[in-house]
Amino acid sequence: MTLLGHPPVRRLIPERGVWSRLTARDSVVRRLDWVMLLAALALSGISTLLVYSATRGRTELTHGDPSYFLLRNILNTGIGLVLAFGVVRLGHHRLRGAVPLLYAASVLCTAAVLTPLGATINGARSWIQLGGGFSVQPSEFTKVTIALGMAMVLAARVDSGEQRHPDGRAVVRALGVAALPTLVILLMPDLGSVMVLVVIVLVVLLASGASRRWLLGLLGAGAAGCLLVWQLGILDTYQINRFAAFANPALDPTGVGYNTNQARIAIGSGGLTGSGLFHGPQTTGRFVPEQQTDFIFTVAGEELGFIGAGAVILLLGVVLWRACRIAREAGDRYGAITAAGIVAWFAFQSFENIGMTLGIMPVTGLPLPFVSYGGSSMFAAWIAVGLLQSIKVQRPVTA
Repeated sequence: MTLLGHPPVRRLIPERGVWSRLTARDSVVRRLDWVMLLAALALSGISTLLVYSATRGRTELTHGDPSYFLLRNILNTGIGLVLAFGVVRLGHHRLRGAVPLLYAASVLCTAAVLTPLGATINGARSWIQLGGGFSVQPSEFTKVTIALGMAMVLAARVDSGEQRHPDGRAVVRALGVAALPTLVILLMPDLGSVMVLVVIVLVVLLASGASRRWLLGLLGAGAAGCLLVWQLGILDTYQINRFAAFANPALDPTGVGYNTNQARIAIGSGGLTGSGLFHGPQTTGRFVPEQQTDFIFTVAGEELGFIGAGAVILLLGVVLWRACRIAREAGDRYGAITAAGIVAWFAFQSFENIGMTLGIMPVTGLPLPFVSYGGSSMFAAWIAVGLLQSIKVQRPVTA
């Protein structure tokens, strides 16, 4: 009822406050996988300490500024976080429409490495120098775009309800998506990145539900391809020597086997608790080459010991565990396949990097995700975390 001459009485419902909106069941902040996020942040924090320890005395690298790599690593982590939350904000579903453009850009940038724009570092022409001491490694971002591109192709007719599993034509198109950038990276040659891409392709196909015959055929073709690459002499001499040193560590301990031998000495000398942060004899003595990048795990082993190195492995395991859970519980096939590709990338690259420092894998120059120094690898890893978080956030809320 209303009173004559007076407007109807309205019941005022107060709006939810900022805290209420953030902590609501359907809020983005509440639905983030904080366990994964904190584990990745912890790895990046450990990375900052290890990179600083490995470089503070390297005046030839720091230009006389001991904090040169420290500040850059902090900046790289900050930019990586911004990229991750940018991806979450955009959402992997909305990003799906831009995948063809992102894929084309990554292929062009990767191919540009083979032009005069490219620079050769440690035997591989994998970099583009930007000036001012900055460089970019396009192959790191290719790992993201291949996972996204293959997922988009393989899930197209599955998510629409037309098929339960991708058919042969979809598999062929997905393999075509992976083949072009893989071939370009092989020509650099960057064998380590090619190995990562091959693992991503196999796991993505497995996660998509494609016929097992494709997987068996690809494994056979891969074995034949390795033999062909060896026979045609595509691999550079330094890569062949690395495999030879892996097969026989005593082959050339002062030459091609030097890195691996020094890495094992550094890790072995750490014992249970390590020699203390910034006090590792191998690290301060500069015996291990590329210690801030490829061999960063040796700093953890020597200065933090078995406990500290084990903590790094444990944190990587937490990231992989949560990523597997996101892949398993994804609300759509596109998200599940993308997450599976990221799991394959992180798992194999971590195993290869740590394995080569222990002498159980050949030296390939792959960075340790979230830990090795390098803007490109840090940005790509955090973009992948953003994709995983988006897949979890956009999963339908169950009652």
